[in-house]
Amino acid sequence: MDYPNDQDPGAPVRSGIPEHGRIPKYYAVKAQIAALVKELGEGGLLPTERDLSERYDVARETVRQALRDLLLEGRLRRQGRGTVVAGPKLEQPLSLASYTEGVRRQGRTPGRSLITLDRFPCNDALAAETGLTRGEPVWHMERVLLADDERVGLESTYVAVARVPRLGTDFDPDSSFYGYLHEQGIAFGEADERIETVLAAPREALLIGTPPALPMLLIHRVSRDTQGRPLERVRTLYRGDRFSFTARLGD
Repeated sequence: MDYPNDQDPGAPVRSGIPEHGRIPKYYAVKAQIAALVKELGEGGLLPTERDLSERYDVARETVRQALRDLLLEGRLRRQGRGTVVAGPKLEQPLSLASYTEGVRRQGRTPGRSLITLDRFPCNDALAAETGLTRGEPVWHMERVLLADDERVGLESTYVAVARVPRLGTDFDPDSSFYGYLHEQGIAFGEADERIETVLAAPREALLIGTPPALPMLLIHRVSRDTQGRPLERVRTLYRGDRFSFTARLGD
């Protein structure tokens, strides 16, 4: 099998060409536009669909399908009536580090916009998953995640009122919840985490500001403190076109 010497080690083998050598026309156009994206660099304005169809001598629908793929992959983004080259994806570590820390490490400004903060009796499902007591008061906090004021995710946090009784009055919802817990003398011990790909519900897509067809990365986390007691249950949706996740593995 022949491999280009300059092929990106993260790229599909032989640029995704099947063994029989036949590739869809839109994929060939996508590869050409991807090369153009590299030349233009972040923020570069892409030619119009008409210009691209003339440049590559294909139908506009073929160009449209190639652009849809690149938009879903997060390599392009819409800006006004045009399409521009997107910046690199945010890398979020799979660890007990907070969202705030992960975004700041990449030179971006993290933020959150509060949607709801209310309390309700812990139901059977939440009690079974977290180890909390059925009927005990629980806070539910829902926030839109921001990076440089761009909406990139949606986070729902459940925590026992007894652990943070003044959450509704003392906590700044634009700040790190983990930082607030640390100030309260609460330390994280361990967490169970599960990741899956989903499509956002209509309300979620509206809050994040994305089309419902955009793939999302959904993370479920159940955390405990250093004594093994239940701490929080978090459900976080991240935009699949703006995030990747990293982890360091070892024995």
